[in-house]
Amino acid sequence: MGVAGRWRRLLWLLPAFALITALGWAAAVLPVLGWARWTLVGAALTATASIVIALLLGPGARRLAGEQHPLTAAERKQMTATERVEAVNAARHTLIQAATGLVVIGGVVFTAQGLLYTAESLETSRQAQHTAEQGQITDRYTKAVEQLGSAKLDVRLGGIYALERLAIDSPRDHPTVYDVLAAFLREHDPQLGAKIPREPATDIQAALTVIGRRNPTLVGSAINLADTHLRGANLPYANLRGAKLHYADLRGADLTGADLRGANLDSSKLRYAYLGDADLRNAELPNADLREVNLPDADLRGAFLGSADLREADLRDADLTGADLGSANLLDTNLDNANLRGADLTGIVGVTEQAIRSRARVDASTRF
Repeated sequence: MGVAGRWRRLLWLLPAFALITALGWAAAVLPVLGWARWTLVGAALTATASIVIALLLGPGARRLAGEQHPLTAAERKQMTATERVEAVNAARHTLIQAATGLVVIGGVVFTAQGLLYTAESLETSRQAQHTAEQGQITDRYTKAVEQLGSAKLDVRLGGIYALERLAIDSPRDHPTVYDVLAAFLREHDPQLGAKIPREPATDIQAALTVIGRRNPTLVGSAINLADTHLRGANLPYANLRGAKLHYADLRGADLTGADLRGANLDSSKLRYAYLGDADLRNAELPNADLREVNLPDADLRGAFLGSADLREADLRDADLTGADLGSANLLDTNLDNANLRGADLTGIVGVTEQAIRSRARVDASTRF
């Protein structure tokens, strides 16, 4: 009868266990929001802790006090009611301390869960913000490209500078922006047979200026301006490193101090252009028209100028160390104090070896 009574007393735990199981299942399986999932987990843990504390303070306390089974009549006579109460209370005191520890541990767990939820919420917010920003960037890009196709000059200018701002705000889109601007220049190049203007139109010059001041630390594809007509362009100190400028018309252009390292200027037209202090290291200039070009103090180390036309060019104080000028035309070229150490001058025309030695700096590695 005693065992049956104990089982009947434990029947009240079944609904509690069912509730805990339901809460745990809902938290693990149902597709709910993060805050709702944590609420379900917290409710399940709270219900579990409540059952544990109730068991500890009830049956657990009596067992700790020595009551393994209901007292017999003889045992009740031997132990006063006060003694039994004191024994149970002592056990309850011990268990309350243990329960307090459980509560503290539970608090730590809840705090950890709260911090984890906060971190997940922040990450979700960050991702949402990033998505929103990318959406804004896409909208700005689309609008700017549409402006480039406008028939109105001021609208096209707005599109050009909007793209530049976009390249600054979104380094990831930096290469794309400048590829679009280069395509804009190529598409607006004068048609074959049309009269070439002495200087670029306002929007063309604006696009060139923006391209010229692009961030050199952001690596992208080489700017492709091959076979374009950029006569009289204003590009001082422009960043044109590695640019594709073969067959480009840059007559009379201002390229003072421009960075043209590794640029491809094969067969380009640079007559009357000014490239003082320009950096042309390892640039490709075969067959280029460099008549009357101004290159004082230019850095042409390792540049390839095979068969280039340098008649009446100004190369004063230019550094041509290791440059290849094979078969170049140097008629009336100003080579005063030019550094030709290690340069290849085989097959040059328009000037004698003696004249070069008397004006430029050469050494035993200079080839004639």
